[in-house]
Amino acid sequence: MGILNVTPDSFYQGHLEKSIAELMELTGQMLAAGAGIIDVGGQSTRPGSERLPNTEEQVRVLPVIEAIVKNFPDALISIDTYYSSVARAALNAGAHMVNDISAGEMDGEMIATVAAAKVPFVCMHMKGEPGTMHQQPAYDDVVKEVLDFFIRKINECKAAGIHDVIIDPGFGFGKTIAHNFSLLKALDVFKMLERPILAGLSRKSTIYKTLGITADEALNGTTVLNTIALTKGAHILRVHDVKEAIETVQLLNACRQAG
Repeated sequence: MGILNVTPDSFYQGHLEKSIAELMELTGQMLAAGAGIIDVGGQSTRPGSERLPNTEEQVRVLPVIEAIVKNFPDALISIDTYYSSVARAALNAGAHMVNDISAGEMDGEMIATVAAAKVPFVCMHMKGEPGTMHQQPAYDDVVKEVLDFFIRKINECKAAGIHDVIIDPGFGFGKTIAHNFSLLKALDVFKMLERPILAGLSRKSTIYKTLGITADEALNGTTVLNTIALTKGAHILRVHDVKEAIETVQLLNACRQAG
């Protein structure tokens, strides 16, 4: 899953393209490198970020989705939003799935919207909300709490009519660095849910703060954690750097297939 940020305030500056033409160039590069999904987001959800109204988010993402549909008609498009109105408009514009950082918790109409559209739904775990989630997050047992959340959320989605649920532990969303490593280490526990697992570790602070570097320097660390995630059962990697992620998958597959 290649990340296409349509926002001026992402934590990773490398993808802050401004024009539709530049965004389409980046989309083409990601697809050529092997991306299976393009994840379009119009709002930064980094720790401490301010919330963008749904109307402004929609203005940002719809022209981009329409341009992808026009230029890359075979591309699988995900809309990264927690607003049901934005999800609905994006799906109408040609998006194929919804990626919600709140798993429907921030907008009570989201699950019904996804169910009505009969599209896949990425449910991410987040403790708190993006603006304050980094302020002293606490868990008795982070793995158990996230697992319990997904058991409840999968049942809620199933009851609503959503059967294609993808789970995302939400690395960095209301979690300390220690919490993130605990979740990564125990990622294979989530296999019991029998749902595809998405890992979003790309260039996050867990990497660059641990190594004492910047997000711009965190590609190598991202590859290391993506490799661990894949060995623990991740099915989808959400990344800024598609080529390197694809190479990681190819090398790991070659190792697994060796005699």
